Amino acid sequence: MKYYTHLTITLPFLSLNIVPTVTIASEPTEILQPMMVTAARINETVDNTLASVTVITRKEIEQQQAMSIQDLLHGIAGISITNNGGSGKATSIFFRGTESDQLLVLINGVKIGSATLGVTAFQDIPIEQIERIEIVRGPVSSLYGSEAIGGVIQIFTRKGNTSTEIHPSFSLGAGRYDTYTASANLAGGSEKGWFNISSSYLNTGGFNACRGKPFPDGAGCFTNEWDKDGYDNLSTSMRLGYQFSNTWDIDAHLLYTDANTDFDGGFVNESELVQSVFGGTLHYTPLSFWDMSFSLGQSQDKSDNFKDGIFQSRFKTQRNTLSWQNNVSVTKTQIVSLGIDYQKDKVSGTTNYLVNSRDNVGIFSQYKGNLGQHTLQLSLRQDNNEQFATHTTGSAAWGYTFKNKVQFTLTYGNAFKAPTFNELYFPDYGNPDISPEKSTSIEVGIEKKTSWGRWSSHIYQTKIDDLIAYDADIFMPNNINQAQIYGGEMIVDTRLNKHWNITTQYTFLDTENRSTGNNKGNRLPRRAKHALRLDTNYTIGHYLFTGTLLTEGKRYDDLANSRKLAGYSKIDLRAEYTFSTDWIIQARIENILDKTYETAAWYNQAGRSAYLTLRYQP
Repeated sequence: MKYYTHLTITLPFLSLNIVPTVTIASEPTEILQPMMVTAARINETVDNTLASVTVITRKEIEQQQAMSIQDLLHGIAGISITNNGGSGKATSIFFRGTESDQLLVLINGVKIGSATLGVTAFQDIPIEQIERIEIVRGPVSSLYGSEAIGGVIQIFTRKGNTSTEIHPSFSLGAGRYDTYTASANLAGGSEKGWFNISSSYLNTGGFNACRGKPFPDGAGCFTNEWDKDGYDNLSTSMRLGYQFSNTWDIDAHLLYTDANTDFDGGFVNESELVQSVFGGTLHYTPLSFWDMSFSLGQSQDKSDNFKDGIFQSRFKTQRNTLSWQNNVSVTKTQIVSLGIDYQKDKVSGTTNYLVNSRDNVGIFSQYKGNLGQHTLQLSLRQDNNEQFATHTTGSAAWGYTFKNKVQFTLTYGNAFKAPTFNELYFPDYGNPDISPEKSTSIEVGIEKKTSWGRWSSHIYQTKIDDLIAYDADIFMPNNINQAQIYGGEMIVDTRLNKHWNITTQYTFLDTENRSTGNNKGNRLPRRAKHALRLDTNYTIGHYLFTGTLLTEGKRYDDLANSRKLAGYSKIDLRAEYTFSTDWIIQARIENILDKTYETAAWYNQAGRSAYLTLRYQP
């Protein structure tokens, strides 16, 4: 039996004709869609959300044999990643063409990231502690507040189960650049409770991170240190829960990471970093149609910075959060959510900020309902911030499901991003009068789930105003920049038969600097216009073979568009063998063609590398 489908999608300056031909060797198998909570702050399946989403499970993380968030997310639709020279080095995610600080990141519902830099240290999040990742594309400030201009990435740490048996597991690995990994996990529970305790360790000798030029020429890291830049990371996570009754349950979690990284730099070239997140959620169902949750959390990040072993500076951020959310089921297909979020940021260290703390209160509401073939989602939020007063955001999404099960969606939303402490209060630099960055987005999507897989396509336009940049006229940051982003994404997940699965993800991005001055009309730096990721998965007996092709077009490294980054293609191959019920041996070769490429000018990336991992998973 054969199934054919033809799809034509027209994007700005681009026409795509995708014709997947699928042969089904046996009866079609329904692909189960995972549950997610991020897109609407309520439990829903991927099929029921109106947003463009991707969920990465623990099984997929292990099959990809990823060692970092960078390995896992590079090339996912809408995501572009830059890395400054290997494991543990500064890693930035540009989500749908937005800046790296216009992305909201949560761990188990707790907001993380540096309040001084405004970005998340993805390079230090331990991959072995992750249960799943939910990726939501598009503005979600109307539910989460500041930073969710490009979207939201929520990371969930590993969770136990209610099995009365204790399940230990561990892994050991080694590979090029003197890389060694180890992890251990203990999970179990009882009829009403569960727990998970995990630890992981990564150590790599690394390679020379940067081939920069020192002053007066100046380029890259502005120094020339021909040494290996190593990295080590020791992490621990705990997660537990208990159901007291049919109406009460509690969930608590902790993630702690201690890392050290060497890099090339003229002022500092070594950092000791600590990142921690802990929190808990109490669920209460006072009535059958009313679900209530109370959450609290705290995230911290601290860095001690050195130059050739001599202490130079310390930066520390602490973020405390509280949340109260109520979900009321008006009918079986309609739900209303009301809630309030509280956040307090504090900074400390060797730098004396004019102001070292601020708080924010956000009140939000949402309606989501299925009305026949129509689905409607409306949300509204107001944030009252100690620094910039009030800011209101909203969004509206409408979906229509045709009789042939094709779903059409139309979404409009606005979002904002609050200034960082560095932009506001850094000594002799900050400007306390700047306003939040603001955006408006409109998106059109179409998707369908079939017997052979799933396909989806989304096109969008985002306009960002009041972008914060250094203003040479006043010698401090100011709201002087504007940007316009057009983009599109195509995802085709194809199950050929019981052995083969192929996933294709294509991203089109057209960015324009709308600011006045010499850079007006230029493309935004480090965003490729075209990107393609192709993943193949072949299973036969006890063997699994996977491969990834990643291709990105040319980009510019600077606002002036004078420094070009060449396009590149990279192939990774992986294999695993389950040689007993509990034991798996994995091998992978990254960058098998040994391509030389850069995601940021002057910063090196790994060449051909081989790794071996042994896993025990009863």
